[in-house]
Amino acid sequence: MKSTDTHQPRPMIDLLLSIIIPSVILMKFSAAEYLGASNALIVALVFPLSRGLFELLKYQKFNFIAVLGLISVLLTGGIGLLQLDPQWLAIKEAAIPGLIGIAVLISTYTPYPLIRTLLYNPKLIHVDKVRQKLDEYGNSRVFENRLQNATYLLSCTFLFSSVMNYALAKWVVTSPAGSEAFNEELGQMTLLSYPLIAIPSMLMMMAIFYYLWRTIHGWTGLRLAEILVSQRPEEKQNKTST
Repeated sequence: MKSTDTHQPRPMIDLLLSIIIPSVILMKFSAAEYLGASNALIVALVFPLSRGLFELLKYQKFNFIAVLGLISVLLTGGIGLLQLDPQWLAIKEAAIPGLIGIAVLISTYTPYPLIRTLLYNPKLIHVDKVRQKLDEYGNSRVFENRLQNATYLLSCTFLFSSVMNYALAKWVVTSPAGSEAFNEELGQMTLLSYPLIAIPSMLMMMAIFYYLWRTIHGWTGLRLAEILVSQRPEEKQNKTST
């Protein structure tokens, strides 16, 4: 039987390959007696780049945010290897989440708001069941207004990340690109970005999801277990039989 791979989040592996290992390499192995500034930068970026390419190739599904992440890694390498002004690093750090936030905001004026891709999607929520209940109680229009509010909040989350990324890069990375000090500061920035930016952004996303769930529960009467998608029995059977 042919098995279909589905994406399984692995936060510890992502944390290790995208933040911890690259940061250690940049901060501890950039000296001339080890890898040197340029080689250390290349080796450090190989880990998140390989992880991102592996995800894209394995699941063979275009992901706008994942592609932007790969572009971000390549731009960081380009700035360091070409020894550009560190100002470009701050601009790049702000541009990636900023572009996502703008895309989320613009999507509210299209038939395909991105919140349906990121949060309100059939992989997370029983969308058909929710829609049926909303139609049954005549709350579909009100729910769409709440969904649009959630989209605005989601856009603000990415814009927060953009502003914080720029401020953090300007504060931490001040040495010339291509130098050992630049690599060390880049590693420090990567480590600091997790508690200062990634975790607050994650908490904001959870708050938006809670807002969405409370809205669905209030207008449909469905419990959380009835709203969220759980693994189907046939999927479990397929996994055990392959």
